[in-house]
Amino acid sequence: MSNNPFDRWQSISESDAEIVAALKEAHVPTLLASLVHLTGDVTLIRGDIRPTSDFFGDPQGGISEEDQDRVRAMALDVLRTYRDGGCPRPPTPGDHTVQEMVDFITGETLSADYVGFLISELSLRGEDPYGQPGLMELPAAARGAFKVIIIGAGMSGILAAIRLQEAGIPWQIVEKNSDVGGTWLENTYPGCRVDSPNHTYSYSFEPNDWPQHFSDQQTLLNYFRRVADTYGIREGIRFNTEVDQAVFDEASGNWRLRVKTSGGSEEILESNAVISAVGQLNRPRWPDIPGQESFQGAAFHSAQWDHDCDLTGKRVIVIGTGASAFQFVPVIAEQAADVTVFQRTPPWMSPTPEYFQEIPAGKHWLLNHVPYYAKWFRFWMFWRTAEGLLSSVTKDPSWNDQERSVSEANDELRQLLTAYMAELCADDQDLLSKAIPDYPVAGKRMLRDDGRYLQTLKRDDVHLVTDRIREITPTGVVTESGRSYEADVLIYGTGFQANRFLWPMKVKGRGGIDLQTHWDGDPRAYLGITVPGFPNLFLCYGPNTNIVVNGSIIFFSECEIRYVLGCIKLLLQEGRAALDCKEEVHEAYNRQVDAGNANMAWGAPNVSSWYKNEKGRVTQNWPFSLLEYWTRTREPDPADYRML
Repeated sequence: MSNNPFDRWQSISESDAEIVAALKEAHVPTLLASLVHLTGDVTLIRGDIRPTSDFFGDPQGGISEEDQDRVRAMALDVLRTYRDGGCPRPPTPGDHTVQEMVDFITGETLSADYVGFLISELSLRGEDPYGQPGLMELPAAARGAFKVIIIGAGMSGILAAIRLQEAGIPWQIVEKNSDVGGTWLENTYPGCRVDSPNHTYSYSFEPNDWPQHFSDQQTLLNYFRRVADTYGIREGIRFNTEVDQAVFDEASGNWRLRVKTSGGSEEILESNAVISAVGQLNRPRWPDIPGQESFQGAAFHSAQWDHDCDLTGKRVIVIGTGASAFQFVPVIAEQAADVTVFQRTPPWMSPTPEYFQEIPAGKHWLLNHVPYYAKWFRFWMFWRTAEGLLSSVTKDPSWNDQERSVSEANDELRQLLTAYMAELCADDQDLLSKAIPDYPVAGKRMLRDDGRYLQTLKRDDVHLVTDRIREITPTGVVTESGRSYEADVLIYGTGFQANRFLWPMKVKGRGGIDLQTHWDGDPRAYLGITVPGFPNLFLCYGPNTNIVVNGSIIFFSECEIRYVLGCIKLLLQEGRAALDCKEEVHEAYNRQVDAGNANMAWGAPNVSSWYKNEKGRVTQNWPFSLLEYWTRTREPDPADYRML
């Protein structure tokens, strides 16, 4: 794969008029950063045109229309010169210039640590930001003798296979489904789409010309299918095969996996290492409600959508108001005769007017033709939707009203989102009282919204019920107040078994210890990747690698696979069979993570969510910056492991 973004830009041959038309769609702060690359003139970002940091406000960073026009006129001159000169490779800016560009585009003065990250992310020196330097220098025979089995052919599994293949390390994927795609293959409910900006939700080495800002399920599935085909991954996948058990053999230092095909046959596979790429959100969670089996109509979970069930003219009950229900309720409301939504806890809604919008043709052109525009746009998204929000969801111990907000900045965010929702519900105060959460912003997963969810709930044929369900009957639902709700169809939007990592597989490590027994309902892993007592078992999307303020989980997976490759490199360099995370390293790390999560909105004691296990511990989330995870996973520290 090419690590040079210049290889992916298309030369400019368009007329001045066509360039002008495209520039009308430009994100101006990103455009200015690109102009610095093209001209080498850093004074372009030292003038009076500067964006401000405003996460839910003007996407142009408060730059006036007049100043935007000035930048576009300047850009036309620069791009015309670049075009007429044959589109030469832009000069590489120095570290100090990159620091200025980072500060400019974020509207803040950031740590110098971001310079190294951005130089790598932008591939300014031709480097691969998620590669593992030195691995390819090891003998091909040693690399070729090390076999890895990957469990799962979703986003992380495809990524692992591509990186291992690039490194000359044999691999095989075991996939329970009949195709690649993971969650984007399994979740086909109406309205399903990504809620991370698509230009961050893609592999760093395989950018995509996304049709929408937040693309739908089929578009995402097509992307992962295409990537798997492009890199020849399908040939190494055993489809319709599920791992039933994985056992570490101490004598050989290998893993033995018992797999079962859809036809019922069993086989034992052996490998030097195992990468679990099964994810967190793949096993549906059903609520424990008396009478569930008695319902006589159609009933299904949103993750197992029954497309043969025609909702036209039907009375539908939806249980749950999480991310899936948030997306499918507006769609089914257009079909059903009546929809009743049962809500336990309302979600905070992040204003996203472009959530369903197509990306304009001009923006497509800019992303594909202007050097470094796509990279800086990706970083701006990374900052605006994740990194930059971290301080607003961090606890201030001196803040008084900890139940509703955890700091002054968090309270300001609460007021901003409350005002947004109040405007949408201005003519329905009863709905507003049900829709405003009583917990801090980011205490639970925030959901993307362009207004249509609340508009749907305002319909006469859609009803939001906050009365708790007492039981399910053959014809509907009865609440604790004794009221009955009749239905023809019952849809469970109740999420997944998020805290049951690697379940229902049986995984046994050193001394025959069972992983689920070892975790005892409280899963932990060092960097979310390795677990003491389970040598050469590597986890993707493991404990405490989830993100709350909508960064991209692909970012985490790329960091994790880079780290796994580093562990393999370490083994091959040392000529050892396996490495095992030291218990004291693992424990010290998890104490840091627990302390960090206790300091975040989602760690507030009055907040109950799928982020926490039954013991009240946050097992899902990473509480620090994404930069910190990128830094800590660059390569393993040999002192963290015992070599076997």
